[in-house]
Amino acid sequence: MARYMGVDLSGPRRRSAYALMDDDFTCSAGHFFANGELLGLVEAEKPLLVAVDAPLSLPSRGYMRLCDEAMARLGLKPLPPLLGGMRVLTERGVALRAALEEAGYTVIEVFPGGAKKILGLPRKSVEGLRRGLEGIGVKLVADAVDMDVLDAVVAAFTALSYARGRYFAVETEECRVVFPLPPRDG
Repeated sequence: MARYMGVDLSGPRRRSAYALMDDDFTCSAGHFFANGELLGLVEAEKPLLVAVDAPLSLPSRGYMRLCDEAMARLGLKPLPPLLGGMRVLTERGVALRAALEEAGYTVIEVFPGGAKKILGLPRKSVEGLRRGLEGIGVKLVADAVDMDVLDAVVAAFTALSYARGRYFAVETEECRVVFPLPPRDG
């Protein structure tokens, strides 16, 4: 069965989350700290695609990339990749992407905050978001569920949607951010 991984990346000293989603929307999830931990998990699970919630490229000028500006015009409100603490996260994301691609994995950048808006899912309530994900067919099997885990689940859902051609991307010469299309009714 095909597996898709979503990663909610945090700064290097904070706990990050991952989710592994199967074709039938069954999803397991957990936490990790170091990039090496995640790379080991990727090697063990061999997902078809890894979707990372973090900027995976640097802006050519200023604090924001052109795709971030485009997302802001759509009302999706990304954080500038080089503003304050985001710089460290962006540098970690760029390094993680390079390591995953060097190991032969396909990596896409995702933005679960924007994806939740597009999918009509709650953004701030853990229980509300979990119920919303169940409402679109996700079957989450995880002990420790927090907002980071649920953002990783949204990232994994986006990866599966991308693989099925049910996505759109905000793309410029600097970056490409993938979003899921809402599930079809019926």
